[in-house]
Amino acid sequence: MAREPIQQTVERLAQSSGGQILASARNGLQRSLKYYVGLFLLGFLIAFPISSDFISWLVDEARLPAGVEIIVISPVEFLFLQLRIAGYVGLLLVCLMVVVQVAKHGLNHEAVRRRIVELDVNLPKPGPRLVAASLAAIGLMIVGALYAWYGLIPLLLDYLTTDAQQAGLSTEWRLSNYAGFIVNLLSASAIGFQAPLITTLILRSGVVSRQQMAASRRVVWFGAFVLGALMSPPDPLSLFLVAMPILLLFEAALAVDGFTRPSVVE
Repeated sequence: MAREPIQQTVERLAQSSGGQILASARNGLQRSLKYYVGLFLLGFLIAFPISSDFISWLVDEARLPAGVEIIVISPVEFLFLQLRIAGYVGLLLVCLMVVVQVAKHGLNHEAVRRRIVELDVNLPKPGPRLVAASLAAIGLMIVGALYAWYGLIPLLLDYLTTDAQQAGLSTEWRLSNYAGFIVNLLSASAIGFQAPLITTLILRSGVVSRQQMAASRRVVWFGAFVLGALMSPPDPLSLFLVAMPILLLFEAALAVDGFTRPSVVE
C-alpha cells in the first residue's frame, strides 16, 4: 500500500514543468549524442596535430622568466599534454553546440515557457538584446584572457621565480604543471570577467532585486575567492590578483544598474 503514494508522487513530478524539462533534456541528449561525439572527435583531430607547435610556442625562452627551464619527467608526459589540449578543444566545441541548442530549442519548449512564467523571470528575447549579450560575453572573455596573458601570468611567473631563486632553489618546472598553470589562470580570468554580464542579466531578469543582490554580496565575494583559490597558485598574491577583478566588476555592474535604473522600487 505504501507504493501507491510514492508512484503518484513520481508521476506528479514527471508531469510538472520541471519533470517535463528534465525528460526533454534527456531525450535531446540521447538524440544528439552521436553529434556530440562527432563534434568532439572533429575538434580533437584538428587540435592534436597542432598541439605540439602550440606547446613549443608556449615554452619558448622569450615567454619564460630568466633562469627557468621546462623539463619532462616521463616519456609520455609530452604526449599526454597533447591529448589534454586536443580534448579541451573537443569539449569546447561540444559546449558551444549545447549552448546553441539550448538557445534555439530550449526556450521554445512549452514546459520551459511555463516554468519561466511560474518563476516570473524576464529572459532576453531573440533579437538585438540577445545579440548584444552574446557579444558582451565574448568581449569580456577576451578582455579577461588578455588581462591574464599580459598582466597576471608574467607578474606571477616573475614573482614565483624570484622567490624560489632567492631561496637558493633551481627553477626547473615540469611541462604539464607549467601548461596547467597557464590554462588555469586564463580560464579563471575569462570566466571571472563575466561577472558584470551575469550580474546585469540577473538584475534585469527580475530574479533578484538590486537590494537583494547588494545584501548578498558576501556570497559573491566568497565565490570569487573560492574561484581564485581553486585556479591560482596557493599564495595570497595570486589569490588577490584573480579574485579582485571579479569583485570590482561585480560592484561596477551594481553601480551602473543603479545609475541606469534609479527609479526602480526595490
